[in-house]
Amino acid sequence: MPTKPLTITVAAIALLLSAAHTHAASAVDAYPTKPVRFIVPFVPGAGTDITTRALARKLSEMWGQQVVADNRSGAGGAIAAEITARADPDGYTICLISAGHTVLSASGNPISYDLEKDLQALAQVTSLFYVLTVHPSLPAKSVAELITYARANPGKLNQGSSGTGALQHLSGEMLAYKSGVKFTHIPYKGGAAALAATLAGEVDMSFTTLLSARPHMQSGRLRILGITAGKRSPAAPELPTIAEGGVPGFEANQWYGVITSAKVPKDIVNKLSLALNTAVNAPDVAERLMKDGSTPHGTTPAQFQTHIKSEIAKWRELIKVAGIRLN
Repeated sequence: MPTKPLTITVAAIALLLSAAHTHAASAVDAYPTKPVRFIVPFVPGAGTDITTRALARKLSEMWGQQVVADNRSGAGGAIAAEITARADPDGYTICLISAGHTVLSASGNPISYDLEKDLQALAQVTSLFYVLTVHPSLPAKSVAELITYARANPGKLNQGSSGTGALQHLSGEMLAYKSGVKFTHIPYKGGAAALAATLAGEVDMSFTTLLSARPHMQSGRLRILGITAGKRSPAAPELPTIAEGGVPGFEANQWYGVITSAKVPKDIVNKLSLALNTAVNAPDVAERLMKDGSTPHGTTPAQFQTHIKSEIAKWRELIKVAGIRLN
């Protein structure tokens, strides 16, 4: 009978597909069955490192499976992202990224991966802000006074940053562009070095974290003029935003989020995203991160992917209109 072999073949294919589906579903349910590598794009002790390790500990507790923080610093975070993009797409390699990664993608400088095509979002886990700090010798006690001084002394003010193309650098470029002034950019090897230079008076101003700046503000060695967030923060309600200080539309937030290879199956992506959202909002993790000035966040993969896209577009536009050279 001509139809019998076909019937058998179809039935066999259906059985195989059903078995494959069952196997895939059980693999997702069982995930993770081995240690997960959580890549950190910067050195130990940095904000990304603190955040990654806090999340890794909580995920290990939740899963009963080890989550290992792996510091792979270099190239402004690009090395960590590249490793993640090239890793086996099984969900066992994830990576923390910061707003600086979108600046890197917007810069036009060559990198070996595409943040939007070779990687996919899991969740934004925190948001935080920088503070604009100046050396006390500078005769400016507000953002408005800083701008007035910069206009009266063109090219005189030096801005230290953690490196060319870093978010701290671009925050200064945004401030200069939106207020119509010019700062001389002095890059350092990391945010700690830029802060030390500001404290020593080697540079006039820099952007840094509230956690790093607050002790020096209290001792009088540093003056904080404002924060980069779009609205005042519960962590420091007494500090005005830079927009309030006389630069309408200024906002340059730092944030941390988690990504993985673009080829990781969506079921694993969704499971990872749910776990990350649960971990970052656990009371002990949230309390730990808030001490560093971070506000626990939480998004779906689609929401974080949209955020990444909009951030790249924002920085690309600023680099273009302000004529910023990043190489």
